[in-house]
Amino acid sequence: MSGGAMETPGDGPGLTLISHQGTPYRFDPGALCLELLPTGGPGPLARFEVLHTPADLVTWAGRSRLAEGLDLTVDEGELERARALRDALFRLAADRAHGRPLRPEDLDHVNAAAAEPPLVSRIGADGTRSWVRGATGTQLLSTVARDAIDLFTGPYADRIRECGAHDCRLLFVDTSRPGRRRWCAMEHCGNREKVRAHRARRAPRDGA
Repeated sequence: MSGGAMETPGDGPGLTLISHQGTPYRFDPGALCLELLPTGGPGPLARFEVLHTPADLVTWAGRSRLAEGLDLTVDEGELERARALRDALFRLAADRAHGRPLRPEDLDHVNAAAAEPPLVSRIGADGTRSWVRGATGTQLLSTVARDAIDLFTGPYADRIRECGAHDCRLLFVDTSRPGRRRWCAMEHCGNREKVRAHRARRAPRDGA
């Protein structure tokens, strides 16, 4: 990943991430399940881990694209399962982005989480959406896993991509009409790569 995994509140769907230089930028991965991935990851991505306590998962849920007002309780076991589900989703999304076969053990993680009861929403008299109180981490993970199943089996399954920057591994689904999105965020990696390409073009002339 080119930026840190720290997440801060922002407006609209997506997350506000903080780069290694301390600059905030907006990243919309296009799906709830992919919003979980910047919290850490398998292997070397473990250094980006931010889900250290159950409260961290509650914080992530409040910053995700889920509607506000989720009254969530998470225990240590659910936190461990959240990290395992996230790592499985990361590998699945990366494999899908690069045309590799999906790993059965990762699919098992998603299917097991999706088999549990999901979060329950309700509509109020004023037409707004809210959540039934007393939600659990298990229900949260089921909702995330079901979103992943919808993504991997739906019309945008072939549009799961990895950021085109040479040092960024953020994953997103391209929901744009032309289907030409290349960067996690144009304001971050898109601009960095433009500068990098410009310098590369000038290098031979500067060294002449």
